Amino acid sequence: MPRFAANLTMMFNERPFLDRFAAAADAGFTAVEFLFPYDFAPDVVAGKLEAAGLTQALFNMPPGDWAAGERGIAALPGREAEFDANVDVALTYAEATGVKRLHMMAGLIAADDAAANAAYRRAVVFAAGKLAAKGLDLVLEPINGRDMPGYFLNDFDKAAALIAELGLPNVKLQYDVYHRQILHGDVLVSLEAMMPIVGHVQIASVPKRNEPNTGELNDTAIFAALDRLGYDGFVGCEYRPAAVTEDGLSWFAPYRG
Repeated sequence: MPRFAANLTMMFNERPFLDRFAAAADAGFTAVEFLFPYDFAPDVVAGKLEAAGLTQALFNMPPGDWAAGERGIAALPGREAEFDANVDVALTYAEATGVKRLHMMAGLIAADDAAANAAYRRAVVFAAGKLAAKGLDLVLEPINGRDMPGYFLNDFDKAAALIAELGLPNVKLQYDVYHRQILHGDVLVSLEAMMPIVGHVQIASVPKRNEPNTGELNDTAIFAALDRLGYDGFVGCEYRPAAVTEDGLSWFAPYRG
């Protein structure tokens, strides 16, 4: 049975962020993920996890100036020193929360820009080395251009090719079903093909990014395929509730621990 992690950036956001941990636990989740923890001290986030009895499944490294529109800096030439420092910041939070994988956002720059490709490759190698020393995985997520126009890593095959080329055992694919369906479709076949490199899965309905099984995909079949393929990682619920979060959790009832 899949292990679901509530995404606290999107779910339970009827409450202040620090109150969402307890709400997720009360709803039956045993793990959580979110975009960023950096507005709060590491020990504060860790305390919320411990008090609610939750496992931290994933969060992102610092993305640059998010409020100004930046969506990662890994592929941005000239930002290497800032990126390297941000890896250390993320590792401080990883140590506090016990998370085992971090996502690295690429940034907004043309996917065919030679300098961007060199910067991104360099960032992957650098971050993977730092994370490997702490026993952590680095996950790379292709993101569709409808939600994030101009995002550098916008192709699953490109991500898989880089992972294969580098051959670093702790660099894995973050397989977001929502992004996959919008970018390429063919979810079940591609899941089977890419499963050896998948380090994290995320789910949301397509096209509205609401609760599972409310869009064009049979998410129950996708969950069954994950079990059949032997996936034992987390499935992050990175969706926007259509109304109050708890009112939309009927899909989760068969999987609640």
